[in-house]
Amino acid sequence: MSEDVSTTLLADISDAERRSRLVLTDLDGSLLDHHSYDFSPAAPSLARLKELRVPVIPVTSKTRAELLLLREALGLTATPFVAENGAIIGLPPSWCHARLDRPGNGGDGVVIKHMGVDIAFIRARLRIWRKRLGIKFTSMGELSIQDVAKLTGLDEKDAQKAQQREGSEPLVWQDDAASIDTFRLALEGDGLELTQGGRFWHVMGRSADKGCAVTWLIKRFATLRGCTPLSLGLGDGPNDITMLEAVDQAVVIKGMHKTPVTPHTSALYRTKAAGPSGWAEGIAYWWGQDSRQLSAAKQGAAITQ
Repeated sequence: MSEDVSTTLLADISDAERRSRLVLTDLDGSLLDHHSYDFSPAAPSLARLKELRVPVIPVTSKTRAELLLLREALGLTATPFVAENGAIIGLPPSWCHARLDRPGNGGDGVVIKHMGVDIAFIRARLRIWRKRLGIKFTSMGELSIQDVAKLTGLDEKDAQKAQQREGSEPLVWQDDAASIDTFRLALEGDGLELTQGGRFWHVMGRSADKGCAVTWLIKRFATLRGCTPLSLGLGDGPNDITMLEAVDQAVVIKGMHKTPVTPHTSALYRTKAAGPSGWAEGIAYWWGQDSRQLSAAKQGAAITQ
């Protein structure tokens, strides 16, 4: 299916319409296979989107350190990225504003935006609330590299990168479900929020989730290019809901977990396939089959990939 999709994707859409689009995507369990991290079933669609100059933006719980090589493998070094569930935004030079951004503070000309609070504050408050509430969990920073590798399926080198947190902390929850709501309310008093991912629970600053980061990037696109793009979001987990509610068209990819993913949006498609095959299916549903679905696209200049 993927090769057919890649050759017909946006085939009947004008150049102006093609250029005013954004794809914002989760990685683990979506563009990447949940277990193997392979993305080959989605590669033809990725290549076609790049050919059409449609930016594909990773929006992930992974750290900036993890994304460094992964963005190269995916061919996405010229597009922004969102790391740690929205706590970190990375902007390549073509997405930077001359008066608002300090050039190159992230290496390779990438400007890093910290959207939430510092990791040291998060970890300090987690220790306090664990003791005060008498709840049981283990944070990412407390795990050994070997434990992280076992939980994620990463090798030890990549597991070490996963521990290089800047603005969010994953947790292994070891208590009952009833304690989660109490814990969530306690965190809210500190300006923190709790969200569930595919493998971990994640704690981050309020207004530093995927939806806030995606909204920020869409506004940045509009500021720089003078048009509001048609945005498509793809994800498979509960931590993707805010992202899927922030875009024009949403795809819930069939997940490997049983937790329901129910974004409040009228433009929603649920895939039959999981992982990168589902990713290609979702792209095809919205943009590869019926050009009439794209009539709402705004015209504007491309952001170069």
